[in-house]
Amino acid sequence: MIPPPPEPLAVPVLDSHCHLDIVGGDVGEQLAAARAVGVHTVVQVGIDVPSSQLSAEVAGRFPDVWAAVALHPNDAGAGAATPEALAEIERLAALPQVVAVGETGLDHYRTGPEGRGVQEDSFRAHIDIAKRTGTALVIHDRHAHADVLRVLAEEGAPERVVFHCFSGDSAMARRCADAGWYMSFAGNVTFKNAGDLREAAAAAPLDLLLVETDAPFLTPVPYRGRPNASYLVPLTVRALAEVKGVDVDELCAAVWDNGRRAFRFP
Repeated sequence: MIPPPPEPLAVPVLDSHCHLDIVGGDVGEQLAAARAVGVHTVVQVGIDVPSSQLSAEVAGRFPDVWAAVALHPNDAGAGAATPEALAEIERLAALPQVVAVGETGLDHYRTGPEGRGVQEDSFRAHIDIAKRTGTALVIHDRHAHADVLRVLAEEGAPERVVFHCFSGDSAMARRCADAGWYMSFAGNVTFKNAGDLREAAAAAPLDLLLVETDAPFLTPVPYRGRPNASYLVPLTVRALAEVKGVDVDELCAAVWDNGRRAFRFP
């Protein structure tokens, strides 16, 4: 069952990471539902060449959509990061409606040791593309914190880095804060067993905080297990405001400003 819309936010925010194509249905209707509750901008994220091409196309058609393009780490670990695929990601990253290269990074949960070498090579290639195209780098980091930090140190991080669906603890949050990297929190911060994640959110500076859905995944409480979509961002925003001990409007304003700085859209 599709969750009902939450109470609208008084101050606009953005969904910094979603997959409109996986959510399915009419994109215009998805965006209208989001805007009705105060979510005025979304970043549509590609995970392979076709979805990255689609992300760029959708962002070209809708003024409140911006695109991120990449080969997902798990696909890269399975051999998807061919020279041809990486060349297409670089071509797309140079388009004006594309604001980020991602989601890229490392996933030691779904990719076993046999695929980690090529996964890391792909991550390094995406870092290079982000730097050469002047886009933000959106990182998928699952059970791989130390290796992600190592690769970023070895390659040199781009000017703007966003840790999508932040999954580290408070120490990891402080490490990201010291580097000036943005941390984007998803609906799992509302889960009952996510105490460590809430501690990380509490440690994250307000000026480096973003909010996302990763729709259709990670639907926040009380609708966990149902389909997620950008219009449910207010549930995560309100939960984060409580964790941070700030007014909801203040958090919304910070998230909006952070998104504009991270992704450099108007």
